[in-house]
Order: sequence, then C-alpha cells, then structure tokens
Amino acid sequence: MATIKDIAAAVGVSVATVSNVLNGRPNVGEQIRQKVLRVAKELGYSPNRAAQAMRTGRTRAIGLVLPDLTNPFFPELAQAVENTARLAGLLVCLIDSQGTAEGESDGFALLMQHAVDAVIWCPVGPSLPANLRFFSRPVVLIDRPRPGYDVVHSDYLMGGRLLAEYALKMGHTRVGLLSGPKNLESARQRRDGFVKAFPREIKVVWEVHVNFDGVLNDAAIAALKRRKSATLVVAGNDLIAVNAMRWLAEHGVRVPDDVSVTGFDNIRWTEVVTPRLTTIAQPLGAIGAKAVELVRERMSGAAFVNRRTLFDVVLVERDSVKRLK
Repeated sequence: MATIKDIAAAVGVSVATVSNVLNGRPNVGEQIRQKVLRVAKELGYSPNRAAQAMRTGRTRAIGLVLPDLTNPFFPELAQAVENTARLAGLLVCLIDSQGTAEGESDGFALLMQHAVDAVIWCPVGPSLPANLRFFSRPVVLIDRPRPGYDVVHSDYLMGGRLLAEYALKMGHTRVGLLSGPKNLESARQRRDGFVKAFPREIKVVWEVHVNFDGVLNDAAIAALKRRKSATLVVAGNDLIAVNAMRWLAEHGVRVPDDVSVTGFDNIRWTEVVTPRLTTIAQPLGAIGAKAVELVRERMSGAAFVNRRTLFDVVLVERDSVKRLK
C-alpha cells in the first residue's frame, strides 16, 4: 500500500506538503495540490484512519442516532446522511434507539466508546439521555427540534397548511385527525399548521394522538368507526395513514369513495399502497446534506450560535382523496 512518503518522493515535495493536501489544508498552491492528488490516485493511496486517529485524536467517524428503523422514513433519512458523509470522507456509525430512552442512552454510550467526532441525532422524546452531558463532541439534531442545538428539519407548519388548503379545495370541511405524539414538536407543528390555517372553514370533528410507528390504539380505532362524522382523515405521518387505510379496508370502508385519507412524509410505501396516498413530501436529500454540513462546521471548531434550518415541503396529490364539490 502506498504511503505519504511514496507520494512525496514521486511528486518531489515534502511529506508535510502531501499531508497538507490530503487533509484539505489551504496552504498549498493549486498546481501542487492537483499533482499530489493525481499521484495519490495513481499509486492507490488509501489513508490509514487508525493511525490518523492515534495521531490527531480524530476518527473521521460520526454517529447517527435514529429512533426507529422499522419506520421507512428513517432508513431513507439515514441514506441521505450517509451519502453526503461518505463524499466528505466520513464514516457513519448508525444507532437504532428502537423508540426507547434506554436505547438512545445505550447508543450514545457506544458512540462515546468508539470516539466519534460528532453526532447527528433524531431524538425519541423530550428528555435528554443522562450520559449526553459527558459527550463533548458536536451534536446536530435532525427532523425533531429542541432548544439548545443546531437543527435541520422540514417546515411542518407549512405542510399542515398545504393539507388544509388542499382539503378545502377538494370540498372537505369535516375532518378527523390522527395526530402524532403530543410530546414531539414535529408532530405538534404538523397538527397546528392544519388546524390553525382555516379554523372557520374546517371543523375538526374528532382528534386522536397516535405514535409515529403507526400502530393504531383503541381510541384511533374507535374514531375510525365514527367515520361518517368526517369526510377526510388527516394522519400525522404516512405510517399512521397506511395503517388507517388498511383498517378501513378490512372493515369494508372504501378509500376514497367512503372516506378520504392524507399522510405526511412521502415514504416509498405511499406509491405502492392502494389507493396511492396523497401526502406531504420532505426533501430528505437536502435535509441529510445540510445536517452533515452543519456537523462538519462544528467539527472544524468554528463558533456559531445555534441555528435552525428549515426546508420547504410540497404536497403530492395521488388517489386517496375524493373531490366532494
């Protein structure tokens, strides 16, 4: 395997110059930089990350802590983060906290043991893992905001408003809500964006809160049995919507002929269920890329105030909503 010394000898420069180029430092002329990179590629140079970590204390690895990999939204989000991180030469260590605070705490403990340089984190709930106070590396939040951290997420209020506008456009003024968990700001904003958009025109005839894993609780099933009171069911995410559609189909209720349904997230399942689900699409590629950008800035040691980055969402109209007028 080629070494930095081999590259330096082939180019005719010092080992320090090659090191500066390979580590992205700016104090090297562009002509020399390009020659070093070309020779490194020709020689098949691959950096010894273990040796670099011993020397610098940096592993070039980041943690990604997600709440539930059985929810298709999160693997898609993980892919978006990993794609950008890999292009930046960063290894992603993925932790599935399995929807529990204990799993989240265990995940942070494992990442601390492996000395990752930073963490991108989507919290399970409002409480902090107890061991997070011992984690001295940068942490950037994704999807679920909370005070005191950089965060990247979609404009959930906008998504709620878009659904409300679409409901009115399609003639639906009596709506049932299968909202997400009360303890998550992302769920509250989706709900509030819808409810507060047209309070005089749209009447919420019932509301039940359901976990984002989509499992329908007894209250949700009881509400769906009262389906004739609402012409449209607005779900807090796509998993909730898909499970509601499955329950309705099993009980002889046709979507959208008998009742309409919308979701939120635009996971891949929304294209393959019958009927195809009308939903709100989040730009996961942009969200993942921005989270990696922020965490790299924090890793560089630059000082920033905590930042919240919002991305616009779009409504994806499919087949699950019937026009009433």
